[in-house]
Amino acid sequence: MIQKDKWAWAWVPVLYFTQGIPYILVVTVSVIMYKKLGISNSDIGLYTSWLYLPWVLKPLWSPFVDLNGTKRKWFLSMQLIISLAILGVGLTVPTSIFFTTSLACFWMAAFASATNDIASDGYYMLGLTEKKQAFFVGMRSTFYRLAMITGQGLIVILAGFLENYYGDNTKAWSVTMIAAAILMLALTIANFFVTPKYETSEAIVQVKPEGFMDVFISFFKKPNIGIALAFILSYRLGESQLVKMAAPFLLDKTSAGGLEYSTEAVGTIYGTVGVIMLSLGGILGGILISKDGLKKWMLPMVLALNVPNAMYAFLALTKTTSIVAVVATVVLEQFGYGFGFAAFLIFLIYIAEGISKTSHYAIATGFMALGMMLPGMASGYIQEWLGYGGFFVWVVIAALPALFLLKYIKYPADYGKKTNTEDV
Repeated sequence: MIQKDKWAWAWVPVLYFTQGIPYILVVTVSVIMYKKLGISNSDIGLYTSWLYLPWVLKPLWSPFVDLNGTKRKWFLSMQLIISLAILGVGLTVPTSIFFTTSLACFWMAAFASATNDIASDGYYMLGLTEKKQAFFVGMRSTFYRLAMITGQGLIVILAGFLENYYGDNTKAWSVTMIAAAILMLALTIANFFVTPKYETSEAIVQVKPEGFMDVFISFFKKPNIGIALAFILSYRLGESQLVKMAAPFLLDKTSAGGLEYSTEAVGTIYGTVGVIMLSLGGILGGILISKDGLKKWMLPMVLALNVPNAMYAFLALTKTTSIVAVVATVVLEQFGYGFGFAAFLIFLIYIAEGISKTSHYAIATGFMALGMMLPGMASGYIQEWLGYGGFFVWVVIAALPALFLLKYIKYPADYGKKTNTEDV
């Protein structure tokens, strides 16, 4: 076995940049693409939310990844499949059945991306010493964020440029997705060359199936787990719906209640200033929790996640198209999302505490993804029923269940302080 930490400065950035690209394409860019290709908001909300399902279910097949083959073989295989799936999206967009075929390709990319996450994270823990895992966590997060800027920003801006260049949204998005597939293939090749072979198939340790079941049983036997899961499912109840309809709102015609912004403008706003503010909010949230503990900041962070959503209601109800107002809304919402999400992640880490910490964290994040999927599926129907103004008012109201559950969830007041736990 190769010595740990080898070439980490090369492979950590590439591996986590690669991890972020397919996720942002499947979850966010697909929404913008379908809106520009004339798909209704109800169908966008329903079908793109189904794409969260692999991240909901990935704890179920993570042991299979652990027990069969090396992590390196898994993530290289999955990255190649993602490249082919995104290429499939690009090639089928010009067809008459593009919605069905492209969704099938996005589904393939989503399952491969979720599996790639399992293998990449496993490789990270296997290939680095504990000290280096902590050292590189910042770089890992940074390059994942850069992938978000690339996907949500540069790729969407490219699509907007091509829409203007060709005068044909279908051709523009076909070329854009083919370009994204080529980027993914290039990253796969880069990972092949920069990732050392830390493990061999013979070194993989087998575990008994009943041990796998015990992991799930022990998770659901945790104290107050019912209230904790209700809180996890409701924490982002408003945001899970807003994230599906925010881009359609900015892109939709003013006659339909939207702001009629161009694809390039949406890509620039969300993919640059939006991601930057999201990252800054997350960084500040982490610093404050590590300084004071989770209890002090839980309520402010829940409010930070939800209160800025009222700005979207203001835009929709007043029908203002002012770029200053729109950018200010995105800045506040994305910063609040990053800030509020910090408390959520620390709470998930607390829920996972115990012997099977890694597996329990995977289960908890599966419920987190479920909390995004189910409300997102209904978001388009709610928007079409209430209009954009009524919909964003509803998004603000959707914060109430999490606020109500706050007084019932239990966790140590100082959990998350640097001196309290090494995990945070």
